[in-house]
Amino acid sequence: MADAPPLRLLAQDEADLAIISAAMQDAVAKVGDITFEPKARRLTVAFNRYRWEAGGGARVRSALQLGGVLKFETRKIRRDAPDAVLELLAVTFESGEAPGGVVTLSCAGGGDLRATVECIEAVLADVSKPWPTPRKPTHEL
Repeated sequence: MADAPPLRLLAQDEADLAIISAAMQDAVAKVGDITFEPKARRLTVAFNRYRWEAGGGARVRSALQLGGVLKFETRKIRRDAPDAVLELLAVTFESGEAPGGVVTLSCAGGGDLRATVECIEAVLADVSKPWPTPRKPTHEL
């Protein structure tokens, strides 16, 4: 499955964002891999993403970037611990003043990243070759 093409996804509405969320489930990142550029109104997070779409068994370095970010907040995430690991559960959108709202990256353990955006403008791109991993993410029922 390593020969599956790299993902390059663009989200411009809530349905598109749900597809990115599914692709990002169980991705892991370090707190130090979160970059918010207020002047550019851009949030970028680098992840090691589990390749569910390729049958699993491998991870790939990916970047998720949100544009039009007006405000960025974290909850229950220690920004002073750059090596702390976050495990992504879902990416969701809560409507605000149309077409804006809040994009939330929910993490295991109850922490989250919240970006208030002008509109949904998200890009997910694989940026490395995949590598094998013996650990398949599991979910308790």
